[in-house]
Amino acid sequence: MSKKQTKEPKHYDVNVKIRNFCSKSKLFFIISLALVVIALLSTFTGVDIALEFKGGTIITYGYVGEIDTGTVESEISTLIGSSVTVQQGDSLDSDTHTLSLSFSSTEGLTAERQSEVTDTIAALYPDSELEVLDSNDVNATSGSEFFTKCIVAAIFAALILILYIALRFKQISGWSAGVCAVIGLLSTLIVTYGGVVLMGFEIDSNFMAVILTLLGYSINDTIVIYDRIRENQVTMPGMKIEELVNISSSQSLKRTLRTSITTFGSMLIVSVVSAVMGLDSILSFSIPIMVGIVMGSYNSICFVPSLWVWWQKRRGITILKPAKKVAKLKV
Repeated sequence: MSKKQTKEPKHYDVNVKIRNFCSKSKLFFIISLALVVIALLSTFTGVDIALEFKGGTIITYGYVGEIDTGTVESEISTLIGSSVTVQQGDSLDSDTHTLSLSFSSTEGLTAERQSEVTDTIAALYPDSELEVLDSNDVNATSGSEFFTKCIVAAIFAALILILYIALRFKQISGWSAGVCAVIGLLSTLIVTYGGVVLMGFEIDSNFMAVILTLLGYSINDTIVIYDRIRENQVTMPGMKIEELVNISSSQSLKRTLRTSITTFGSMLIVSVVSAVMGLDSILSFSIPIMVGIVMGSYNSICFVPSLWVWWQKRRGITILKPAKKVAKLKV
């Protein structure tokens, strides 16, 4: 260990209430690990994969009056011998309603089978004026290609983030900072996935949109805290690394909470309105985003800085080397 690291650490007066985040690092690690394990185990409860990834057939009908989706789902499932998803909607260009039936199948439904489905619904509701609006076979290959491209994009983004943080924050051992940030980001995405599964949402294009959104959003607060650490490294040289991180995290706490609460509140309003209006497609985006915001804020404030401190101490670094003055990060 260098002589600089064996010197008595200095103390500075700061105009902020300092919270001792680093003293609770073990608790943060346990909470993060537990949430990740629960999220991964949720896979065994059954993952509802969307038709666009599995392949199958979607038939859309127009009708008037009232149709009970539960009855249609039960009768058609018995007829086809497999599960079917039934969704209702309203036509944009007329006063009729729409009824969408989704069948998971690698080969799709034959024309004869589709006619049987139509006849069955028409027999159940003879006054509905049932009319086939659209019938499509969904190729699972295109969905798989889309899923693969999203995963590649996520991996590429993670590598770019590590490289960016390594170069931007080289004064505070940028490579370790970048890896810790990506570990926190990965845990955010895994927990969001677990929330989607446990709440019964499908793994569909909305889920992939959530993942790609969180890739850019949840890392922002971590970068702000890193920048604060780098600034304090200049203005408070010789301070113990735990105190430096505690001060930096405390200084960034209000900003992080305000940003997260504002975004969370916006998504909450969207979710409430969507639930009232029956817009499930929007709920499958807004609610997972809310889960990701909460987990991302926790990681940025508690988990990632504590993990970075633990990493530095494992390397024998207890006091960061004095750094030259750097330009302030604009956010």
